[in-house]
Amino acid sequence: MPSRGARPPKEPLAEPEPSPSGGEADAPEPEAPPRITPDLSALPIAGIGRRQVAMIIGSLVAAWVIFMFARQIGDASAASTRAEDLAAANETLRDDIEASRRELQLIQRQEYILLQARGYGLGKGREIPFSLAPDAPPLPEDAPGSAAVRVGAGGEPTTPIERWMDLLFGPG
Repeated sequence: MPSRGARPPKEPLAEPEPSPSGGEADAPEPEAPPRITPDLSALPIAGIGRRQVAMIIGSLVAAWVIFMFARQIGDASAASTRAEDLAAANETLRDDIEASRRELQLIQRQEYILLQARGYGLGKGREIPFSLAPDAPPLPEDAPGSAAVRVGAGGEPTTPIERWMDLLFGPG
């Protein structure tokens, strides 16, 4: 079965004719070996046909479209994430603003203003301002107003029966 595009084999080249320019016409020339050229018409074509070129171009265009679509999806996802981050930041700023408004309402109250004035020694006329020196020693444990001399503070824990005994018969 001949392959597609097969051509009939070519005939070998004819012997060259003697030149008319003279020379020995009767002298036989040495015969050159006949040139045989290979017949390449029976070999398949090792190339790319139009159909393959069209498929390659179609594949490249499809890959480019898919790549651009994926890039658009990535950009949309990034924009969505950024919008969520901005919404969270806005909520945080709203909370900060609300806290600042509450603080402003607090510091505008008269009680707060008087308390801060006492810290600067600007209290009422009957108040006596005082402060401790920075190098003042700590108060002793039994100083007036300390926890050691308050009612029920200090001493060994006693049971209710011991208390009754001390109350009825005196300290023992």
